Amino acid sequence: MKKLFLAAFAVFAFASVNAQEFKAGVNAGLPIGDAGDFSTFAIAVELGYLFDVSEDFQAGPTVGFNHSFGDSDIIDEDFSWLPIAAAGRFAVSEEFTLGADLGYAIGVAPDGIDSGFYYAPRVQYGVSDALDIVLAYRGISLDGISWSQITLGVEFGL
Repeated sequence: MKKLFLAAFAVFAFASVNAQEFKAGVNAGLPIGDAGDFSTFAIAVELGYLFDVSEDFQAGPTVGFNHSFGDSDIIDEDFSWLPIAAAGRFAVSEEFTLGADLGYAIGVAPDGIDSGFYYAPRVQYGVSDALDIVLAYRGISLDGISWSQITLGVEFGL
């Protein structure tokens, strides 16, 4: 408990020194590879809190919900995960940002689904100060398979 308190204190102390920003995103995706064998369409939502590490680099925690709709010809179940990750964003130019989320995706549905390592490299195009268009590859390494998707969506600065 003491370590948790110290970690929370360090995060809030760091936040008071550096600029920070809430981000929320909504994405639609196409399952590929192993995921494409069992699902037809995916949606992902995410919420992150990014700190300015330098002028061109931001980092912070992110959490999301990833839902894949099962292919009714093969299986009548949908698949859901709760990714919890660390996010990093590097501004390549005024308009373009490269980034990645790395963490762990907790299996939510169906019952008994595996959890696994989560990774999501991305490229973002800044439409305005508060709106980005995001193209990402999202993957979850599970026991024996990789659940992958290509997603396109928007991210809002809050």
